[in-house]
Amino acid sequence: MSAAQLVLDLPHRPAWGRDVFYEAPANHAALAFIERWPDWPQAAAVLVGPAGAGKTHLAAVWQQQAQARRLAAPDLSIPPGEAEAEAVPLLCDDAEAVLAQAGLGGEEAFFHLLNRIWHRRGALLMTARQPPARWAVRLRDLASRLNALPVIEILPPDDSLLAVVMVKQLRDRQLEIEPAVVGYVLDRIERSFAAVTTVVEELDRLALAEKRRITVPLARRVLAGLAGHGDGR
Repeated sequence: MSAAQLVLDLPHRPAWGRDVFYEAPANHAALAFIERWPDWPQAAAVLVGPAGAGKTHLAAVWQQQAQARRLAAPDLSIPPGEAEAEAVPLLCDDAEAVLAQAGLGGEEAFFHLLNRIWHRRGALLMTARQPPARWAVRLRDLASRLNALPVIEILPPDDSLLAVVMVKQLRDRQLEIEPAVVGYVLDRIERSFAAVTTVVEELDRLALAEKRRITVPLARRVLAGLAGHGDGR
């Protein structure tokens, strides 16, 4: 049985549960790290991977497991005395963007937050598309602290993982797809999560506009259209 046929047997379940996270060589280390909680080597860590790799899904699994609170840019403007105790686990999804939005003052607040987490035995999980060494952090002390944190990377995907991602994204949109269509698409696109997401968005748009099932002819038209715009091949 092919990977595409296998993933179509997945039952309909909530989109962010551990039971619908497909383990593959590309994400094995990241999943193992999340499931290792609370036995982490440091109080904070960074989960890194490209768009669509499953970082937010894994972060949601950890958030539920650790009962963590989400941390956004506006939270960094709250004086320490008015914030919740940092013993509560924190999740910062897309941390690079959060810091960029918060500005230099937010970077200073984030640095002090990391210090309080360390001393009060809290926990912080961050996700990002690239490791902290590549973030545009201006505060030198924060950059140094971030660069010392464990970085857990989601690696480039194989075909079986891309097939699962494609089916899951379509099912999140209440759409079904036949195994033949999955194989047809994966044979003709770049091997990346971003490419799968682009195709799924176009399949969804065209199928809804024409009130049609997702078939090979429909997929062929989508790929031809993306190729014409330089987004596919």
